[in-house]
Amino acid sequence: MIEFFKEPNIHWMAKAKYFYTLSSILLIVGWLSIWHHGGLYYGIDFKGGTNVDVIFAQPPNTDQLRKGLAEQGLGNSEIQSYSSGFSAAHSREVLIFVEQRGEQAQEESKNKVLDALNATYKVANAGKPDFNAATPASLAKVLTEKDPLRLSTNAGDRYDELAKSILAYRDKDAEGVLTNFDDLSKVPGVTPAVIDALKDNLSLGPFAIRKVEIVGPKVGAELRSQAVYVTLYALAGMLLYIAFRFHSADVVLASGTASKGLIGFLLRQIDKIIYGLAAVLAVFHDVLITLGFFSLLHYEISLTVIAALLTLVGYSMNDTIVIFDRIRENSRLLRKQPFAEVVNKSINQTLSRTILTSGLTFLTVLVLFLMGGQVLRAFSFALVVGIVVGTYSSFGIAAPLVVAWNRWRGLGAAGTGTAAGNKTRNNEAPTGRLATAGRR
Repeated sequence: MIEFFKEPNIHWMAKAKYFYTLSSILLIVGWLSIWHHGGLYYGIDFKGGTNVDVIFAQPPNTDQLRKGLAEQGLGNSEIQSYSSGFSAAHSREVLIFVEQRGEQAQEESKNKVLDALNATYKVANAGKPDFNAATPASLAKVLTEKDPLRLSTNAGDRYDELAKSILAYRDKDAEGVLTNFDDLSKVPGVTPAVIDALKDNLSLGPFAIRKVEIVGPKVGAELRSQAVYVTLYALAGMLLYIAFRFHSADVVLASGTASKGLIGFLLRQIDKIIYGLAAVLAVFHDVLITLGFFSLLHYEISLTVIAALLTLVGYSMNDTIVIFDRIRENSRLLRKQPFAEVVNKSINQTLSRTILTSGLTFLTVLVLFLMGGQVLRAFSFALVVGIVVGTYSSFGIAAPLVVAWNRWRGLGAAGTGTAAGNKTRNNEAPTGRLATAGRR
C-alpha cells in the first residue's frame, strides 16, 4: 500500500487537550451563530410557503429584484439563482420563496410576486395578455377569435394544435421566454398572418412564471421531525453495531476499582460499549459542527443536505471503525504496553490510509462544491466540511474518549484491567497473558 509516512511516531493522545479545545471553539462559535439567527436556515422543504419559479429573458439583477419585492411587502422573500454552469451569476432562472401566512396565501403570494416583477421591469402591455404566460387554451382562443388562417368553422381543432406547437417552441427552443414574435416563423404552420395576429393581441414580457409550488407549515414541521428521527435512528443502529462488533474478550475493559450497586453495574456496562459510545459521540460532534458552519455561512438546510449529513455519519463512522479495529488487533499483540501507547501506534499505522481515502474523497467533493452549481452548493458544502471534521474526529475525539475513559476507570495495560491483574496475583499467575486467558 502507498504510504505517505514511513513509520510515523506521533503522540496523538498527548495532544488530546488541543483537539478538545479546537472542537469546543468550533461548537461554541457555530451554535452561538445558530442562537443569534434564531435557529437554522431552513429551505422550502422545511418551511411553509410559496415557491415561485421564474425564468427571465436576460440574467436578472438579484439586488434590483429584491428591492422590487420589498416594495410589495415581500422584503423577507428568499431569492435563489439556478445555474447549470460554474456560477449562478449568469443564470436566467430564479426561485422566489415567499413565506406562507395562511391557507389563502398561495394566490396572493403569486400575484404579489407578479406585481413586483411587473413594477421592477416596467412591464406596460396596454392591457394585452403576456404571450410568455399564455397557456394552450388561452392562445388557441386568441387564434380562433382572430382566425388569421381563414379557417372559419374548422378553426377550433386546427388552432388548438397550432397553439400547442407554438408554445412547445417557446418552452423548448426559446427556453421559456420568447423575445421576438418573428422567431415563430420557424414553427410549422405559422404564417405571417398568424404572427401579425399575435403581435396585435399579445405582448412579450421579459420573464415568465414557470410554476408555483406550495409547502404547508405542517408538512415542513413534519419533515424537520422526520429528519431528526432518521439521524438518531442511524446513530442508534451504529451504536448497537459497534457495541456488538467490539464486545469481545480482547476489548472489553475490566474495572480497575471494584464498584458495587447500580452505579457499578452501569459503569461496567459502559465499559463494554465504550467504543460504540465514543464513535457515536464523535459523529454527533461532526454533525453539530457542520450545522454550525451552515449557520455561519447562511446555507439553507434542505432534504438534500439531510442526505449529505447521513452520508457524513456513515463516512465518519467508517473511518473511526478502521482505527478501532487496529486498536483491537494491537491490544492482543502489545498487552504489556500502556493503552494510550497502543492507541497512538494504531492511529500512526492507519495514518497513510486515512490521508489517501479522505484526501481523495475531499478533492472530489471540493470540485463538486466549486463547479456543481447553486443547486448542489449546500449539499456539497456539507460533505466538504463533514469529511474534514469527520476524519479529524476519528483520531482527535473518538480515540481520546476511549483512552480517557480507560484512564478514569483505572485500567491497566492495553485495556486489561487492574482488577483482572489483582486476580492474577492472587492466583499467582506469572504473566498478564495468563490472566487474560483466565478471564476467558
